[in-house]
Amino acid sequence: MALTAGKGGAVYVSPNGTGVAVAIGGLTNWTLDRSTDTIPVTAFGDLNKTYVQGLPDLKGTLAGFWDTVTDPLYAAGISTDGTKLYLYPDRINTPTAYDYGPAWLNTSISVDVNGAVAMSATFMAKSSWGHRP
Repeated sequence: MALTAGKGGAVYVSPNGTGVAVAIGGLTNWTLDRSTDTIPVTAFGDLNKTYVQGLPDLKGTLAGFWDTVTDPLYAAGISTDGTKLYLYPDRINTPTAYDYGPAWLNTSISVDVNGAVAMSATFMAKSSWGHRP
């Protein structure tokens, strides 16, 4: 097992569902939640609760700083046909490992007199996603 620091992480996003995805600068954090639904199937006489697995509910977050020159997160957030999203845990040392897929993106901006202007976003799958190990 090889461990790695998060400093090599990267996010690529397209301005819409058909555009070319570009690297988003200024991001400091992303999360991906692939939690899977479980459906209870406990029957009379079972010694404990039992479940079958349903579908994964793919969603996550992005966070970082606002870029005054270009703001592809904003463009992706207002796109009526979604965006293409690529999430790299370590783009520098493991550029072939990433999660990807079409997504709906909701963006937020936070302005604080005592801090940097921050951007954040939540996303959820628009259709099927993939993973490259």
